[in-house]
Amino acid sequence: MTHDIIAIGASAGGIEVLFNLVHALPADLPASVFIVVHLAPNQPSVLPDLLTHRGPLPAKHPLHDEEIVPGHIYVAPPDNHLMIRQGSMAVVRGPKENGHRPAADALFRTAATAYGPRVIGVVLSGYQTCGTAGMLSIKARGGMCVVQSPATALAKDMPRSVIDQVSVDHIVDPEELPQLLARLVRVPAGPEIQPDTFIKQLEGQELGAAVEIVCPLCDGVLTEAQRDAYQHFRCHVGHAFSPDSLVREQSEAVERALWAAIRALEESAALSARLSMRETGDLRERFSEKANSQLDNAKLIRQIVLNGNLLTRADGSKL
Repeated sequence: MTHDIIAIGASAGGIEVLFNLVHALPADLPASVFIVVHLAPNQPSVLPDLLTHRGPLPAKHPLHDEEIVPGHIYVAPPDNHLMIRQGSMAVVRGPKENGHRPAADALFRTAATAYGPRVIGVVLSGYQTCGTAGMLSIKARGGMCVVQSPATALAKDMPRSVIDQVSVDHIVDPEELPQLLARLVRVPAGPEIQPDTFIKQLEGQELGAAVEIVCPLCDGVLTEAQRDAYQHFRCHVGHAFSPDSLVREQSEAVERALWAAIRALEESAALSARLSMRETGDLRERFSEKANSQLDNAKLIRQIVLNGNLLTRADGSKL
């Protein structure tokens, strides 16, 4: 039993590394290669064709339930997770992880669950921290961890995060990666290792500690898996977040809520103004005052959104 499952996660700056990698991989590679790249969800991807034309191994977007074949490259389709099972793949529009679909974490986690010590995880250039949680799963089950040297990465976040949180086996420059993988796939895999409670919580197999925060995507209750300074959040639906991605999603949820409040206030003000034109006396004045008050509130909230939550007084000074 060797390391015959290679799972690769990449984002900004990773495409060129992938081109150079597949160009130098041997035609008789005794392993299957799985790739997740963060791409726009609403655009078709020609990445499999580009990879096929740059090297000896055929690349494709796999179909759901397709059988895994050695010597092939499988690329996650846009807006779908690529997940690995024993002997086959699942291609699904599952919950986003760290704001991504496809997500490197989903690929790494399921590869580790299905193939344990036979997996080689590879993290290339990319922003944010997708891939770290999945790499923890790979290492916990005896797999190997390979990371592009941050000094050579266009975007250092993904490789740097893995290096900070995971016991990395190899940190390599891109030109060294093909020869390293060609060697590692022929190294015998170690024994099966059972993951501890932290890894099971990280993967959603067990509930982590409850936190007083709801999921910004579905409003479900979040639980937390934590080891030392590393934190990872997951809701019961399956949305998963690093602290950075959780802050980012919460900020977007707050902004959506504020714009909804602006719309509701302006619509209510318009109705109050219309009603004031139909009434007389005190009732007319009350509707007019309500309309003006709602417009003032809407203007204040709009100012908060547009000025990055900075409030100003009427004289222009900051609050």
